[in-house]
Formats: sequence, C-alpha cells, structure tokens
Amino acid sequence: MKPKAIFMGTREAIANAYSKETVALLAEELELLPEYYTEEVLRDGRPHPELAEVTCAFSTWGVTALTEAELAALLPRLKALFYAAGTVQAFARPFLARGIAVFSAWGANAVPVAEVTVAEIILANKGLFQTMHRGGSPDWPEHDRAKPHPGNYGTNVGIIGAGMIGGMVIERLRQYRLNVKVFDPFLSEARAKALGAEKVESLPELFAACHVISNHLANNPQTVNMIDKRCFDRMEDNAVFINTGRGQQVVEADLIAALKEKPGRAAVLDVTWPEPPAPGSELYTLNNVILTPHAAGSLGGEVARMGEYMYREYRAFSSGAPTKYRVTEEMLATMA
Repeated sequence: MKPKAIFMGTREAIANAYSKETVALLAEELELLPEYYTEEVLRDGRPHPELAEVTCAFSTWGVTALTEAELAALLPRLKALFYAAGTVQAFARPFLARGIAVFSAWGANAVPVAEVTVAEIILANKGLFQTMHRGGSPDWPEHDRAKPHPGNYGTNVGIIGAGMIGGMVIERLRQYRLNVKVFDPFLSEARAKALGAEKVESLPELFAACHVISNHLANNPQTVNMIDKRCFDRMEDNAVFINTGRGQQVVEADLIAALKEKPGRAAVLDVTWPEPPAPGSELYTLNNVILTPHAAGSLGGEVARMGEYMYREYRAFSSGAPTKYRVTEEMLATMA
C-alpha cells in the first residue's frame, strides 16, 4: 500500500509549482488524495478523517500556517512537509515542534535570484543604470567622463550575506575578473577563501570599498534596518546599491537621502518595504532609482524547478538517503 499524501494549497498554486511530470512521479510512489487542502478547507469545521493516515504534504506559496494543536488534530501522522518555495519563516515552527520534517526549495528559488543579481552587477559596473535613456527625455545618454564607470575588470563588488543566494552570486561572479568582498558575520575565513571572496568586518567598510553593493541578508528581526545612513553615506559618488533580498533591511529614508545628495549614485530595487513602496514615496520619482516588481525570484517555468526539487527531497527522505534542503529550528535564526 502506498503512503498517503496531500497537496496543501490552491489548485492553481500547486499546478504552478508541481508540473504534470512531477505530479506523475509522485503518484508512482504515493497515494495523492484528490482534494486540494486550502486554508478554507482545513478550517471549515468539518471532520477530515481522510487525513488521519497522511504522512506527507506538498505545498508552495500560500501554505496554511497551522498551529501545533491543529496539526495534531488534522494530521496526526504527518512526517514531512515539502514546500516548493523559499522562506518558511511564517509557518515552519509548529511543524518542527511536532517533529515534522520541513523541506524548502530555497535552493531552487535561489537560482533565478542569483542569475538576476549577477546580471545587474555586470550592468551596474558599466554604468547602465545611470546612463540608460528613459522614455520622455529628448536627450542622448552620456557617460560622465569625469567620473567614468569602472567596467568589469578588477572592480570591487560587495556582497552582503553569503548564504544560499549570496554564495551563488559569488560563485557565478568567478568568471569575471572582479574583486569580490563580502560582509557576513557567520562566514568563516575558510569558506570566504573557498568562495574566492575577501571578508570585511563591517557594512560601512563594504560600502566604502565597493562600486556595487548587493544585499542578500537573511530576513529576521536582527537584520531589520541594518543597512542605514552609516552605509549609504560611504558610497562612492557613482556607486550602485542592488537589493534582491528583503526591503525591511534597508532604512528607506537614509537611502533616499544618499541618492539625492549624490545623484550619480543609483539604487536597483527588486524589493522594498512596504512592497510596493508607499504612495508618494520618492522612490517613484528619483531618476537614479530603478524599481522592479519582486521579479528576481522564480517566475513562469522557473517555478516548476521548485516542485522538482521537492520531489527529489521526498525520494531521499523516504529512502533514508541524505537530503539537501531540510530546515531545522537552528537554521531559522539565520536563514531568509
């Protein structure tokens, strides 16, 4: 008899993250219950005896944040939750407290974020964000020859946070002759050396030393407002700040002030706080700000990569083989 499993989430979200091929592979090994267990279904007040024997749940964005009591009542034999998306901060702790293994596809979601970030770093070193033509202007864009942009040879690039995404960015930058510096209190000197990066001791030092600075800090209470005036005031006159991480880590008013003080600087923001920026925010009107709608993460066909990762994790977990993306309580303190 096959173990029983469910999909937690809407039909649309599940179909987006788990391709037909991945669902077929899961169905070969599991009895997948036909219903999609959304928050509305799980909390509809009806008994759900069909869940009593379920041992595995597969989900993605929109998973219901169940309490320990709800998990005990609804899914008493659940052994593992496979989450085909990134951060699990909002729901993982009750599962872990119940001894339920939690797996996240953060490794899959990290790939497109790293790819976008590397592309933006390469463009930033060429000065494209300051010199690109914007619709409505009749002027031909010109480089400021008095303060030329450095290009991608021997230029200092700063990475904030060398976790999954930050590490991928550093690895992908190896093909360019760049000097990568990194700030991460949890990064060992040995790991920094293996990545080919130079570790610096403070964020202001990183901002002062690098032409491009890219944020990949973990999203937790300790990092809220961590990137502030002390950092932005140290930026070069034509430096670029990139944020594909989280907006809460940036003091927006300090960033805006630094961009207004030195208009040759630029910010490329895929994330803000709030998101989107509040109505009337100067981020909408400053010419040296590029806003993108949280597009660095998995989009379109990239989303299915996360479901595939979770299928692989299920195969490893169910066979007793080593897994790659299991989340522990200790990891939640430092991961995004």
